[in-house]
Formats: sequence, C-alpha cells, structure tokens
Amino acid sequence: MEEKEVVVKKKKKLQEQVYHERQRLQFCLLHSLNNLFQERGAFTRSHLNAIAEKLALDDPAKGTWRPLSVIFQPHHNTFTGNYDINVLIAAVEEKGKRVVWHDRRSGASAIDLDQGEDKLMGIVLNVPVRRYGGLWKGRHWVALRKIEGAWYNLDSDLAAPLSFKDIEEVKEYLDVVIGGGAEVLLVMNE
Repeated sequence: MEEKEVVVKKKKKLQEQVYHERQRLQFCLLHSLNNLFQERGAFTRSHLNAIAEKLALDDPAKGTWRPLSVIFQPHHNTFTGNYDINVLIAAVEEKGKRVVWHDRRSGASAIDLDQGEDKLMGIVLNVPVRRYGGLWKGRHWVALRKIEGAWYNLDSDLAAPLSFKDIEEVKEYLDVVIGGGAEVLLVMNE
C-alpha cells in the first residue's frame, strides 16, 4: 500500500470518529457547542434555556413584559432555539474557556491557526443565511475545530464533518465567510 493511501485511510478513520451533530430546528448553537466540545450532551436544550433565562433575569436593562415575551425571550426563541451570542459566551465560560471576538477587518491571516490545541480550542462562526428560496434571512452558528492535527468544519447543516486539507484552506474558507458577513469567535483555553 502506498504512503498516500495509508494517509487517506487514516484521515477517513479519524473523520468517522469525529463527533458531529446534525441540524434540528434552529438549535444550531446547541449543535455547534456539542460539536466544538466533541461530546454529545456537553450542552442540552434545557441547559442553554437556563443560561438564557438567567441572562434575562440578570439584565439590568430588562424590558417590560409583552404577550409575545413568552416565545421571544431576550436571548433565545423558546420554541425553535435560536440562541444569541450571550448564551454562547456564558456556556463556553462555564466550561473554563474564553471567547475572543475576532476583528473581521483583519481577515483570517490574523488568526494563529498553528497555535496548539492547548491555547486555541476552536472557532465558532455566526454566518448569515438565506433559506426557503431567500424568503427567510437569519444567522447560523458553525463550529471549526482542530482535532489530532487536522482542522474540521463541524457545521450542523453538513451531512458529516468536513476536513480541511491544510491551514491555508481553513484561512481561505474563513476569508470567504468573513467577506459574506460572518462573525468570527475564537474559543480559547484558559
């Protein structure tokens, strides 16, 4: 067997071992966090709901109650999920990680993707999306993570994790999504 075939087989085996949750409703933040932490149940819907409710209670500028407040809460939609950045930051901090908002103006070249997994745990993107023939516009959470030396796109909309061939391909992908209006959040180990 040629060396190239061995590398391809090892890469395929690793890709099959990479944890990947698929999209359901608008729970992309839930799926992204579980994909990022490579663990089913690292976070649950009830856990993220509790974080969102605590954030709403702790908000000194909380608004007045309206009939739709039961569904459309400040940090998430009760029925569909659709959690905001505050829930992401609180959830990640609970796990001893820190979120650093990347300045989009700097592009992907300013992100040190070579730093060890002990420093940069992964990347979470918030990308604009259009669905249903462009009738619905929203945003979607996507996790990228380096696992055993290889970077993966763990987007819950994908059928399976997608491995990048090298760091340059990761940077090209990031530059494309940044150009499309994505927000880039670096998840750092403390």
